[in-house]
Amino acid sequence: MIKVEVLSALEGPVRRVFLALIGLGRYPKRTILAVCDLAILTFALWLAMSLRLGEFYVAPTWPLFLLFCAAPVIGVATFFRFGLYRLVTRYIGAQGAPLIVIAVGLSALFWALVVLLSGVPGIPRSVVILYPIIGSALVWGSRQVAAWLLMSTGVELPGRSREKAKNVLIYGAGTTGVQLLEALRRAGQYRTIGFVDTSPTLWGQYIAGVKVFRPERMAALIEQKDVKEVLLAMPKANRRERQMAIRQLETLMVGVRTLPAIEDLAAGRVTVSDLRPVDAEDLLGRDPVPPNPDLLARNIKNKSVLVTGAGGSIGSELVRQILRNDPRRLVLLEAGEAQLYEIELEAHELLKARAIAKEQGAAAPPEIVAVLGSVLDGALVRRTLQANSVQTIFHAAAFKHVPIVEHNAVAGLRNNTFGTLCVAEAAQECGVERFVLISTDKAVRPTSIMGASKRLAEMVLQARAAEFNGGTVFTMVRFGNVLDSSGSVVRRFRRQIEAGGPVTVTHREVIRYFMSIPEAASLVIQAGAMATGGDVFVLEMGEPVKIDDLARSMIRLMGLEVRDAQHPDGDIAIEYIGLRDGEKLHEELLLGENTSRTEHPRILKNHEPRLSANDLAEVLASLRAAMETNDVETIHAVLLRAVEGYRPEVRHLSPKTRAEAAAEDVPARLVG
Repeated sequence: MIKVEVLSALEGPVRRVFLALIGLGRYPKRTILAVCDLAILTFALWLAMSLRLGEFYVAPTWPLFLLFCAAPVIGVATFFRFGLYRLVTRYIGAQGAPLIVIAVGLSALFWALVVLLSGVPGIPRSVVILYPIIGSALVWGSRQVAAWLLMSTGVELPGRSREKAKNVLIYGAGTTGVQLLEALRRAGQYRTIGFVDTSPTLWGQYIAGVKVFRPERMAALIEQKDVKEVLLAMPKANRRERQMAIRQLETLMVGVRTLPAIEDLAAGRVTVSDLRPVDAEDLLGRDPVPPNPDLLARNIKNKSVLVTGAGGSIGSELVRQILRNDPRRLVLLEAGEAQLYEIELEAHELLKARAIAKEQGAAAPPEIVAVLGSVLDGALVRRTLQANSVQTIFHAAAFKHVPIVEHNAVAGLRNNTFGTLCVAEAAQECGVERFVLISTDKAVRPTSIMGASKRLAEMVLQARAAEFNGGTVFTMVRFGNVLDSSGSVVRRFRRQIEAGGPVTVTHREVIRYFMSIPEAASLVIQAGAMATGGDVFVLEMGEPVKIDDLARSMIRLMGLEVRDAQHPDGDIAIEYIGLRDGEKLHEELLLGENTSRTEHPRILKNHEPRLSANDLAEVLASLRAAMETNDVETIHAVLLRAVEGYRPEVRHLSPKTRAEAAAEDVPARLVG
């Protein structure tokens, strides 16, 4: 009621005064603040004297009056020296209180020194203590009142929209939650209704003037207080705790945003811009295992390293993590000019940031070499390896979009299989120590050209490792989908939801394994360090995710409702469009059961069947001949005979080829 009356009283002329004040330049504003502080400090000193003497204080002599006037002047001068007038009044928040206390306290000490040196009696010593206490409270209070009046009256602040403040809850009452609360108060576009926390010791208490509620109260608070968003401030919580909180929020029809991990936040600098929509990574419910520093550095530190496909999703993350492990030289091989430019620029910026962070006298930064070209250019690859004395190769270059490769079989095989062969041959000739292939779960009993081409690439390395044992160590690392890569289903769902739908899901029962890009890249590097030759490493991906459930969760966590038969008035519809060409309903990671553990809990080692070098050479020759004439049916027939478990769509094959494939004894050709 009081707030309504205040707002009503401040309409009209007073509102125009506020607008005029905001429009002033910095120096007129500082002058006004200094005059106000002179008045406030004068009142504070008068009040301290009156309280101490127990009467309405009036200076009895001119010397005492001059000493009395000196106190606020010294105070304002101290404020200028401490930069208090450079702080924006309406954003000063709690951080300004210590600065005000220190400035007023020091000014009181300076004034006490002046009083002592003047020798004028009549100033009680206790006033030197009372004055800064009262002065600090009044100065800080004046700033808070000014900020409240500016925001409460709806005066438009520079850079602000006229939207009504949005009611929000903060989930997490720890340090990060308090920092977020202060950031929201500075922004002025949010009204924090309360904290929510799982700790019973905090329930019912107030933190920074905001009450802490138990999670069970969220539904009632959201309905009663018209809460529009819940902001997750749980960066220290493990992923399972975050997932539990998110699952609680899914059913509440409210928008949910979160802060990134604590290592991504500078302490004390949480801002509203740090908030992001809850994403698929927050729904995985599995905590990353900290990397083993020894494994990360084993094939990188002080070595010359080459990354093919350096501008791609996985390749670029490999570049970032390799640079953190101090290589001697990092060679970026990329076929796309724009992608190469971006990753080279980012690599140099990362090196510059690391150089600033390191102490003086640190080792020289690694050399960055950018090479524009294809992995199919054998001469270029050999020159690059020789000129840069490459010791470790991470081969991430590949065509990976299943439907596109399915309709461009020749290009997919040429790049994925023969590109791997080309780089592997060059690596062996140039004496490269280690070659790590980034593979995919789609290579296991594939139903697509993309998957078959990657399985053939694996078999190329297996054959070379068996035939040339003791030279280059060839190995491969196989994993599922990575979150937020190019073409990621998560990116597509987010765009579709923001556009108002519909969200397109291929099949109600389709499931996929997911992993974050940084975790996948880290595990690839560590797996490569454990290789002995011909190893097939498989990353433990956790529980598979049902894509239909993922789509529904993303819709609900953006504060929207799924439109279906039960909710015809919902916001976003889901459409089932059928599996795309070459897609599988369920992905697998292992071919066979011969699996063993490694020194890393998330990395498995699998012994898998392979083709002998002679048989593989025949297969590759047959594929080359078919690719020369773009004979797609023959390509599929060759893959049926060579790749274990390959099951292409029937439309690709003639009745004769299907009969021949059914009669072919594929397992008999496999060894190992």
